[in-house]
Amino acid sequence: MKMVAPWTRFYSNSCCLCCHVRTGTILLGVWYLIINAVVLLILLSALADPDQYRFSSSELGGDFEFMDDANMCIAIAISFLMILICAMATYGAYKQHAAWIIPFFCYQIFDFALNTLVAITVLFYPNSVQEYIRQLPPNFPYRDDVMSVNPTCLVLIILLFISIILTFKGYLISCVWNCYRYINGRNSSDVLVYVTSNDNTVLLPPYDDATVNAAAKEPPPPYVSA
Repeated sequence: MKMVAPWTRFYSNSCCLCCHVRTGTILLGVWYLIINAVVLLILLSALADPDQYRFSSSELGGDFEFMDDANMCIAIAISFLMILICAMATYGAYKQHAAWIIPFFCYQIFDFALNTLVAITVLFYPNSVQEYIRQLPPNFPYRDDVMSVNPTCLVLIILLFISIILTFKGYLISCVWNCYRYINGRNSSDVLVYVTSNDNTVLLPPYDDATVNAAAKEPPPPYVSA
C-alpha cells in the first residue's frame, strides 16, 4: 500500500473560476503588483507634498500628521520590495521557474500569521477594540455609530470578518503552493525525459527489481560501478 502525505490531498491543478493554478498565480501576482504600485505612487506624492496629508485641528480636533519622513521612507522601501516580490512571482509562474515564487509564498505566510495574531488579540482582549475606537479623532467617520454597538456584538462581527479574510488568504496560499508544486513536478519530469532520451545515458532499474521482473529470463549480470 502506497503511503500518501496528508498535504498531498489538497493538491489541485485548478483554482477559482476553474482556471489553472499557474494562471491564477499570475493573476494574483499582477493584482498585488498593481496594488503596491498604487500605494507607492501615493507615498511618493505624500513625500513630495507633505502638507497634503496634514490635517488641521478643525478637521480632526487636533494636529495630526499622517506620517513623518522617516516612516515614509520605510514605507516606500517596503513598497519597492513588495513590487519586486510580486514581479518575481508573476515572472516565475509565467516562465515556470519555481524558485522565483518562494518569496511571494513566504510573504503570504507572514501576512496570514499577522492576521491570525490580530484575531487572537481580539478574541482574548475584546476591550482593546473599544479602546482603539476611543483613540480615534472625534470627527472620524462612523466613530459614534461603532461606539454605540454592543461590545460583544462588535467583537463577534470583527471576528467573523477576520475569519472570512483568513479563509480567503488561506485559499490563495494553497493556490500559490499548488502552482509551485506543479512547476516543480513539471520541471522534474522534463529532466527525466531528457535523461532517458539521451543516447549515451540509460537509467537502469535497481538490481533486485530487474531480477524479479525478469525471473523467466536469465538474471542480468551484477552492476559494476564505473
